[in-house]
Amino acid sequence: MAAYKAKRSRAERKYQRIVKLTKATGKIVADAALYVSSDYYLIEIRFDDKTALVFDVEPTVKVSSDLADWTTGNFNPIQRWRPVHSR
Repeated sequence: MAAYKAKRSRAERKYQRIVKLTKATGKIVADAALYVSSDYYLIEIRFDDKTALVFDVEPTVKVSSDLADWTTGNFNPIQRWRPVHSR
């Protein structure tokens, strides 16, 4: 894995949320699979000790909006609204 670490703007960090899955730390991966059907999306990571970490992924829509002034040729934000997420 590369040691490159991308720098993020303050706006990007503001919405960042990290959830640590500590119960899976140190386990050895035996298999990984992505299941896709019309009803669900599922990511399953199976470990050598016969346990599994399962991610149930729900497709969503996120709409972000900004009002900006471009008279100088650069993006100058005037108003930003909170993102709206689908349910």
